[in-house]
Amino acid sequence: MTTLLPHIQIETAPNPSAAVIWLHGLGADGHDFAGLVPELDLSGCPAIRFIFPHAPAIPVTVNGGYVMPAWYDILGTDLVIRQDAAGIRASGQAIAALIEREMARGIPASRIVLAGFSQGSAMALHTGLRFPQTLAGIMALSGYLPLAEDFATERAEANAHTPIFMAHGSQDPVVVPARGEASRDLLTRLGYPVQWHSYPIPHSIHPREVADISTFLSLVLAAAAARS
Repeated sequence: MTTLLPHIQIETAPNPSAAVIWLHGLGADGHDFAGLVPELDLSGCPAIRFIFPHAPAIPVTVNGGYVMPAWYDILGTDLVIRQDAAGIRASGQAIAALIEREMARGIPASRIVLAGFSQGSAMALHTGLRFPQTLAGIMALSGYLPLAEDFATERAEANAHTPIFMAHGSQDPVVVPARGEASRDLLTRLGYPVQWHSYPIPHSIHPREVADISTFLSLVLAAAAARS
């Protein structure tokens, strides 16, 4: 991927000084979470530019090769026994380019949050924790850390202390809770400040989760502003 990913852009006020890049799940597109912005309580936040990129359409093995928007191929329902490492790394580069574009537009990495749901959550963790400059925070909703076997040697020291918001539905049949919990445990063992939230839902977003996301964004962006 050499060109910038197509995306939706929403600014909560003119001249934003912070950014949130939010990655959708398998088979969705950037519109999937764009409608959530008005539901967030951002009253304590600076003006934010939300970026909702669209993943490329590729054949997805677990869905019979059907072509759909995906950040990488899913080779089996287990998610981690066989992984599309090349696809994950290519999307990681494309997402990093979006972060770098926001930096070029005047928003420092320290005021950028990388977020995602499901497959987008996997990409947020993969990309954010390898990014060479410190981010404001990472939100991983109903997902997991891919390529975990390579993580200890590939992670970036710049984001070793970046706040991580992880949320999962206790009834999730798509990314089973144990998958998210294993990623949480790995990150915790490595010293990352992980905030874990569980909700009584399947593979979706809970109303209380929306409130918790609002609180997380307010806290990390306020902290970033205070450091400036």
